[in-house]
Amino acid sequence: MAYQIDLQGKVALITGASSGLGAQFAKTLSKAGATVVLAARRFDRLEALEREITLAGGKAYCVGLDVTDTNSIESLVSNTLSKVPQIDILVNNSGVSSTQRIVDVTPKDYDYVFNTNTRGAFFVGQALGKYMIERAKVAQDAGNPAPAQRIINIASVAGLKVLSQISTYCMSKAAVIHMTQAMALEWGRYGINVNAICPGYIETEINAEHWQTELGKKLIQKLPRKRVGQASDLDGVLLLLASEQSGFMNGSIISADDGLVIT
Repeated sequence: MAYQIDLQGKVALITGASSGLGAQFAKTLSKAGATVVLAARRFDRLEALEREITLAGGKAYCVGLDVTDTNSIESLVSNTLSKVPQIDILVNNSGVSSTQRIVDVTPKDYDYVFNTNTRGAFFVGQALGKYMIERAKVAQDAGNPAPAQRIINIASVAGLKVLSQISTYCMSKAAVIHMTQAMALEWGRYGINVNAICPGYIETEINAEHWQTELGKKLIQKLPRKRVGQASDLDGVLLLLASEQSGFMNGSIISADDGLVIT
């Protein structure tokens, strides 16, 4: 008998869903049966993805979100709940990077990375945490078990292993890893499982051209199996963490990097 993860009846909110990993995460969760809510700044891209998912037989909705804007984050839960009955899963995915040597990093460079990757991820997680805690308390007060709720933070292998010329990115993602475990520690009692995925080098539309350059090809030759991953290579770990099959996983930090972190 085949084993299948079924997310029918679940609602997943994905930040940074307008492109790259976020778009892939949304399509993967939809294929598993979840209703997906797509959040990002580029609303036209979200609408195109919503149409793609809908044409494939899924259910998708769009909400605008700028994770560097506190007001935008504060309205995220209410905007989402205006379209769906509940939120079961958060994929906390928004992220940016900046490439330069440490001596060349300016305050603007630093803030650009940390305001999205760390501050933005923290306050999005906080907003959904408040909602999920209240939902759990309502269930518990009624004598029912807390619903299975999931927060999946997208960190990076760069949060586990320092990589050259992306110091601020490494630092920001290391903070996301500790944030994940702090949230898991405080919120586990409410049936909220908080885990993190640490991808390695993944080809997306943003960096696809880089892998064809001389520098990109040199980097590939330094990787453990001399290849970069595809966004779909994260599907398995994403589905596991989104499902009830990960009920005993809380505060887990999972590398999906083709072995880079151990080299």
